[in-house]
Amino acid sequence: MSSCNPAVRDLIKRKRDGEEHSDGEIRRLVTAIASKEAQPAQIGAWLMAAYIRGLSEEETISLTREMMNSGDVLPKWPSDWTVVDKHSTGGVGDKVSLVLAPALAACGVKMPKISGKGLEHTGGTLDKLEAIPGFCVDMENGRVREVLESVGCCIVGHTQQLVPADKVMYAIRDVTATVDCPGLITGSIISKKAAERVGTLVLDIKTGNAAFMNTREKAHTLAQIMVDVGCELGIHTGAVVSTMDCPLGRAVGNALEVAEAVRSLQNNGPSDLVDLVVEIGGLILFLSEKAASKEEGRHKMRGALKDGTALAKFRDMAVAQNVADDVATRLCDASNDPLEVMQSKANKTELTCPQSGFVASIEAMKCGLAAHALGGGRDKEGEAIDHAVGLQLAVTIGDKVKQGQPWVTVYHSQPELPDAIRTQLQEALTIDSSQPTVASRIVETITRSKHSGAPKKQKKN
Repeated sequence: MSSCNPAVRDLIKRKRDGEEHSDGEIRRLVTAIASKEAQPAQIGAWLMAAYIRGLSEEETISLTREMMNSGDVLPKWPSDWTVVDKHSTGGVGDKVSLVLAPALAACGVKMPKISGKGLEHTGGTLDKLEAIPGFCVDMENGRVREVLESVGCCIVGHTQQLVPADKVMYAIRDVTATVDCPGLITGSIISKKAAERVGTLVLDIKTGNAAFMNTREKAHTLAQIMVDVGCELGIHTGAVVSTMDCPLGRAVGNALEVAEAVRSLQNNGPSDLVDLVVEIGGLILFLSEKAASKEEGRHKMRGALKDGTALAKFRDMAVAQNVADDVATRLCDASNDPLEVMQSKANKTELTCPQSGFVASIEAMKCGLAAHALGGGRDKEGEAIDHAVGLQLAVTIGDKVKQGQPWVTVYHSQPELPDAIRTQLQEALTIDSSQPTVASRIVETITRSKHSGAPKKQKKN
């Protein structure tokens, strides 16, 4: 164990007492964290002080920049490329990236989506894709460049050298209850996007019972901070605040979500998922100057989904990431069941509506925890998961239902569905006598708040 770092100790005292760090102090802190010169106890103490006292916008910008510079920064992309990305704060049934990346590629931009694997109730994008036989999410930078050149999009995992300070800090945030600090969230997410050298970034900030930001006010605050910091670091940044009170789409679980993403690319997806993909993609195209307005951007996105060009890009991306050509072709063929192509096998149990009426709510958190308990999620990094398990909803908010009508099919590996999971899911469903108003998932779209002019250029210290 390293000895106590006196410089870090002084920074802990300053933040504990409510003082604001200078750029140089933030640099010393991040350098000590990345080089492992700071003790884990010191890092935890500083994180708690930052959580309680808060980080100013200037501190957050400095922290994000220094985290970006703590490891490798990807080589510059060709000057004639428009490189974009999207990040979601996570949710239940969130398979947006699987539809968004190929649709954006079909619209003429490059999207090197660097994602992670899931923890707890939130499914990871990489876990979903690994439900496709052969799909490889590990790719060297040179190969990423080749795939972007030929296809326009790829979805891969993080390298160990990218923003190493964040890996240390996030692990300690997780065990010190400091994950949901806006400044720390911003530093963690934006530093990675800056290190990837994306030119445009749109954030999908979730709000609701299954989101970190459980109120719209908190989600708005986080979104605005992240947008402003992203712009300060040279990225054209925007955000969409969207609700996560009920699962997104109708599928929860890795293979099931891939199947739903494929159906969306076949122009046959659930409206809430497609609308969110179109909103995020339209904003990306507008911010990257590939569309004259958000409306034109949305129109281009719907066109790519409707005319099959987005589906073709998904197929090409799968082949480029090691999926056999015939498997990718059959997966994208609308006459096939994607689950059969993925060889996804599980036992099935239908749960029925306890009464007649209208579906008032389907609680996302309970659904996510149920899918996790079935084996579709993990508690610690590296744990194996079951790609075949999950939930397929037969109804959505506002639907009229009859007592005894199936409302969800549960895919499980056990011979019988455990009673605890059955109970949890039945408690997730609320049926009322009156039909509820069905609101859009999209709460608001956020762009830069107060800084005029173009984003500043990124700088390497």
